[in-house]
Parts: sequence; structure tokens; C-alpha cells
Amino acid sequence: MDPCPFVRLTIDSLALNLPSPTNSSTLSRIHPSTTPCFCNISIPNFPSQTALIHLSSSSSSSSSSSPDTTTSAAGFHLDSAALRRLTGKPIPLRFSVYAGSNGTTCGIKSSKLLGRAVVNMDVKNSLSRSVMFHSGWLELGKKKKKKGVEPELKDSARLHLVVRSEPDPRFVFQFGGEPECSPVVFQIQENIRQPVFSCKFSADRNSRSRCSSLSDMATTPSRWRMSLKSVRERHGRERKGWMIIVHDLSGSPVAAASMVTPFVPSPGSDRVSRSNPGAWLILRPNGASVSSWKPWGRLEAWRERGPIDGLGYKFELVSGDNGIPIAESTMNVKKGGQFCIDYKVMKECYGLCSRFIGKGFVMSSSVEGEGKMSKPFVQVGAQHVTCMADAALFVALSAAVDLSMDACQLFSHKLRKELCHDE
Repeated sequence: MDPCPFVRLTIDSLALNLPSPTNSSTLSRIHPSTTPCFCNISIPNFPSQTALIHLSSSSSSSSSSSPDTTTSAAGFHLDSAALRRLTGKPIPLRFSVYAGSNGTTCGIKSSKLLGRAVVNMDVKNSLSRSVMFHSGWLELGKKKKKKGVEPELKDSARLHLVVRSEPDPRFVFQFGGEPECSPVVFQIQENIRQPVFSCKFSADRNSRSRCSSLSDMATTPSRWRMSLKSVRERHGRERKGWMIIVHDLSGSPVAAASMVTPFVPSPGSDRVSRSNPGAWLILRPNGASVSSWKPWGRLEAWRERGPIDGLGYKFELVSGDNGIPIAESTMNVKKGGQFCIDYKVMKECYGLCSRFIGKGFVMSSSVEGEGKMSKPFVQVGAQHVTCMADAALFVALSAAVDLSMDACQLFSHKLRKELCHDE
């Protein structure tokens, strides 16, 4: 298996320094403790991003001085098609900095533009090595509406940032059909699609005995064995026993996702609540035996309440009797979204607790909205794949996330026949 070329564009060490004193009425109303600041970040043909910015209290005017507090942006991921499109010409990375909240009040924007800055990049060498495009302060200019020029403001604000690119090769897979339809999984390299895995989905009423025979109970944390033993009867209002096994081309099982805690509605409701989520174990073979498994990760999922109906999820790595949380978020039930494991997010949210930390991109998987045909598109960082079985674990995880969208459907809705229990 050969990975596809990717480049990760990172934007770190964001901070804003305001002049003092200033003649600008906009700037004079800004106070670090009361006024939020943010910037919109964009490059051509990519969705723009928004990042909060801390105000730096540093009064040094030196271009080499460092801000006292910084934030980071999500960054951009450039695949092979984007790299072909962008190589050989300067790429403008634009920053528009605002003071105020990022939203509207009564249809009117509540933020004020402080200024703009541009970093020009050339990514031609980014596939082979890390490239630094900018590190330090930039003065913010502001357009004059009449003449359309961008002179520097007198006593202008300054934006601190570090922009660099890093090679980030990834393995790319796509399910040939919906996970519940037991599809083939293809590896994608440019325009070549090669089958590498096959999936077998089942929805077995006897899930308790089957999971007990497949799972190596000696290596399953005690607090998770409880969920295997306690299959809750809720007058037939539960979704349980789903399992998908990933096989390699020889037919050997190399990974699995097993629903170990049923998805049941909360009392007086028809939705799975956060206080009582359903759960999956992501399993890998335990040695040479094809009938024994050990847990690698645990995924919880539920239906979020709020102005936007969402699928909430939390993923942990199994480590002894404890779980290491590495992904937790919510995606739109109607529109779907991306399930992501990102080392930067893990570092900021959970500290240096995961073996993935510092190794770049981990994985992402596409999830279609409720009721839409889903063929998950999976990307896995090459650093985390030493053999086919490693990749299969991420494929099984992406299948569990996709199936959780169905498992968390309102119980007033009827599931498609493939998801109903085997007779």
C-alpha cells in the first residue's frame, strides 16, 4: 500500500497587538477583558476558517518579540488535486481581523474590521520537506473604500502568526456501499481504486453470547464488561447486537466494531440521550486465533438536543482499565459531517496523554446526514499505519460512526431492513 501525497498547512501562534495610545475610535473601544477578537482565514477555492485571537499585552515594538498568549487555527489540508492546482504560482493566505463577536444582532454584524494581512506562499517544495512561510508580526492594513488602496494605518495594529507547511501523506479508503450492506472497501490512489478489505455486517438478537465469545474478556476493562453483561430490556425499544467485521483479501478477520451497549431511548422520549449513550467496542484480533478479540477503542454516541439536531460522539483508546479520550464533538444530523481525530485538537483538549500526539494527522471519515446514502470516505495518516491491520481498525471505527447515525435515529422512525435484527 502506498499513501497519497498530502500537505498540511498549519497556522499557529496567533496574537493581536494594539497600538497605545491610538487615534482610532474603533481601537480605543477595545479592552482585552471585554472585547473578543477573531480573524477570518482564507485561501482560494477553500472554505474560510475563523479563529479567535488573544490580545497581547506586550509593548515591545521589536519584530522578533514574542506574544505572551497565542492561539491556533484549524489549518488547511491540501490533497494531490489541490497541490497540482496550486503549485507554480503564489498562493495568497488572507487574514481579516475583527473586534467584536462573530455573529449578527438583528441582522447587523456586531464586529468591526481592524485590518487585513496577506502571506504569499509557494507550495512546490512542500511534498518533500517542511517549509516556513512566515514567523513573526505583520502590520494590519485597512482598505479605503473610495480609492481602493491599502495603506498602513498610523499606529496600526499588528498580527502575530506562524505559517508553515508539512508533508502529511495519507492512506485513502472508500466503502463501496453502506456499511450495513456488507460492502467492499477500496483503497484510492489518484484515479485507481483497488479492493483491500471486505465487510460483513450482522444484527444478531443473540449479540450477548456472540460478543462474549469474540471478545477476550481477560483484556476487556471491568467497567466495560459490565455493559456486555447488562443487556437492558426496554419493551423492544432498543437497537442492539449490531456488528461489522473487516476482513483482508485472504478472508481473515483483521478488525471489528461491536455494539456492546444498546441504543435505547431515554424515559418519556424517543431519542438516545447523552446521559445514557449507546456504545461500540473497536476490536482487533488477539494473537493468531480468529475467534478471540481484544479491545482497541470505545465509541459512544447519542442524540443531542438544541437549536440544531446533532449526533454527539466520544471516542477513547483502550489503555488497561482506563480510556484515553481523543475525540469528542457533535455533527449535524441533517447535513452530516466529518468524524476527525486530529493531534492538534487532542493536544489542546487532553494534554500529552495519547500515543498519537506529535505524529501529525490521525484520521477522518465522512458521515452523510440521516436518511442519505452513505459510502464513508476515510483518510488515515501514514504515520499510524504499519500494516493492513492498523488501517482496518480505522475502517471499522468509521463504520461504527456511520452506523451510529442510524442507531441514534428517533425511535418513532423505522430503520431500513438491513439494520433490523436477524431472525
